[in-house]
Amino acid sequence: MTALLTVLIVLFVAVALWQMVKIFDLAQVGASNTQIADDKDNRINGYLMLGFLVFIYAITIVSFIYLGDLPLVSNSASEHGPEIDNLLIISLVVIFIVQIVTQFLLHYFAYKYKGEKGKKALFYADNNTLEAVWTGIPVIVLAGLIIYGLFTWNDIMTIDEESDPMVVELYAQQFNWKARYGGDDNVLGKANVRLIDLDKANILGVDEADPNAQDDVIVTELHLPVGKPVLFKMRSQDVLHSAYMPHFRAQMNCVPGMVTQFAFTPTVTTEEMRQNPDIQDKVKYINELRVERQAEIEEAGQDLLYEFDYLLLCNKICGKSHYNMQMKIVVETQEEFDAWMKEQTTFANSLLN
Repeated sequence: MTALLTVLIVLFVAVALWQMVKIFDLAQVGASNTQIADDKDNRINGYLMLGFLVFIYAITIVSFIYLGDLPLVSNSASEHGPEIDNLLIISLVVIFIVQIVTQFLLHYFAYKYKGEKGKKALFYADNNTLEAVWTGIPVIVLAGLIIYGLFTWNDIMTIDEESDPMVVELYAQQFNWKARYGGDDNVLGKANVRLIDLDKANILGVDEADPNAQDDVIVTELHLPVGKPVLFKMRSQDVLHSAYMPHFRAQMNCVPGMVTQFAFTPTVTTEEMRQNPDIQDKVKYINELRVERQAEIEEAGQDLLYEFDYLLLCNKICGKSHYNMQMKIVVETQEEFDAWMKEQTTFANSLLN
């Protein structure tokens, strides 16, 4: 890295000196002006424009292959995930078609209509037909994308109460997450940050007098049964946070003083996602990097090898430890979830302890 920076600095210094020499030449009184481009210069620049066109196409393809995943194979783990992926793919295809066509025309025309001795540029004031075309096409395409996006958003945000979703609260604070389940009655007890009592371990401000709160379960690891609709109620204790669950294509702001919500149905268990070839390749790559930094990782007291887990992240820059604000999500069978839930302590019992 140091060698690369040194080379770049030397290169920039050389360019700066070259520009200074050109300025000095231009400033000489009575000196002949050699800066006017001739046909040879124009041909060179025309070919360079074609070369740069090839370069930007090539670098785009290389970047997709080596620096990121093509979003054509979905690893979403929720019912609405494929809808989000389809919307993104359609938007990406439209953008690339426009980019390919416009960049080709820009660079090709720069080559085709390069300056030549004796050639005079044609003054073309306007063309109403062309202006109508290049204004109408974007309007139609963008309107289609917006309408499709609105329908998709409406489908995602419409909560089917008949599906009897499991109610879970996601509670955000600098810099961690807590989850609260509604218990056997599937109803969350009332809560308010003013009711927080650390002496009683009431860290979420749950109303101790509310009968619905007695069977609530507060945890630091989120478990979800596969195939079961989940309705998340989201609160923030301090600043604006954002509950982001990338594999479930779910994100919603957690706003102090109000409750926001988002619902989805998990479709792929954690164990099933770990068998996904794409996920396995990523895990292998990450572990290869971690082995290279083995001493540093072990010194920090972290596990050397990484294993895939779903995560709840904060997608707002909420403070100095924002990067570390995450909670593990486990998607499992209904039987495994029920067994895990039986091991948890209810809110009423936690107050007694």
